[in-house]
Amino acid sequence: MKIFYAIQATGNGHIARAIELMPYLQQYGEVDVFLSGSNSNLQLNLPVKYKSNGVSLFYGNRGGLDYIKMAKAFQPRRIWKEAKALPLEKYDLVINDFESITSLACWLKGIPSVNFGHQASFQSANTPRPEKKDIAGEWILKHYAKASAYIGLHFEQYADFIYAPVIKDQVLKATPKDNGYITVYLSHYSDEVVVKALQKMPDVRFEVFSKKVKQAEQKGNITLVPISNEGFNNSMINSHGIITGAGFETPAEALYMQKKLLCLPIKGQYEQWCNAEALKGFDVPVIKTINDDFNTHVYNWLNGAAPKPLTLKHSTQEIIEKVIETGYNLHKVPESGFQLQVAG
Repeated sequence: MKIFYAIQATGNGHIARAIELMPYLQQYGEVDVFLSGSNSNLQLNLPVKYKSNGVSLFYGNRGGLDYIKMAKAFQPRRIWKEAKALPLEKYDLVINDFESITSLACWLKGIPSVNFGHQASFQSANTPRPEKKDIAGEWILKHYAKASAYIGLHFEQYADFIYAPVIKDQVLKATPKDNGYITVYLSHYSDEVVVKALQKMPDVRFEVFSKKVKQAEQKGNITLVPISNEGFNNSMINSHGIITGAGFETPAEALYMQKKLLCLPIKGQYEQWCNAEALKGFDVPVIKTINDDFNTHVYNWLNGAAPKPLTLKHSTQEIIEKVIETGYNLHKVPESGFQLQVAG
């Protein structure tokens, strides 16, 4: 089987999950990756065959999106041309992790695809949303990467097509420890804003993951650390707690390891505010921004109770089997000759 795997490279979560999933997908055949986006920070260990700047999100320095930079990078003619050029007809299965060019290409060429990932879970009305829904945000979640079928991932199984989070093997096999420090990953804030806020708590040690530093730097009670998959995993595993955005992969792993978790959703990114609503069900505190009261919020969080743990109801192998089975069922076997089997 030949598998086309489209990965949204806005941020690091999609790529980290793809790295974890790749050995499971390769059990079923040859996998070619289409990487779409231009602002991830992880080193790639993926069979990337196609690349595009895609439709990327860019962040400012104070917790929100950089709309001007996003508008400048948006090129509809390029997107249309790239969609027409993607050779999807060469593949037996198209898996789309919330990537719009692949979705457009499938529509243009009449090729079925499986939308697989966290965003796919929002096809269900039962998936948590904030009390005040955002019309544009809802449209993006449901239509940005339209597909023939959906396999979602979320903290809980809000619908029958939604499965447990994919937890990295390094985290699954780890024995979590508490070495007293707090792991911090707030990519939507500048280092300067984060460091200034954390320096107001000199009695607390922080490991802050930075897009800018090339090697670890010490600034009082703060260690700035370059972003890497293994380094971040190790930091989380041995931390007392984690401060991060309201994405999906990192909060899921923090809850799985029963670490204390504090979330700051990205301003203007509706999906994160939906995730924040879901995290409230795990007793995770959510604060809106870094301001003069930030240190008070952090101390209250440190003195508060731990969140409810995340229970994994599905293994990674089971999830991938469902993705492959769903993709297989989209094809008419007598016409295509498509056969479902594990390679090797």
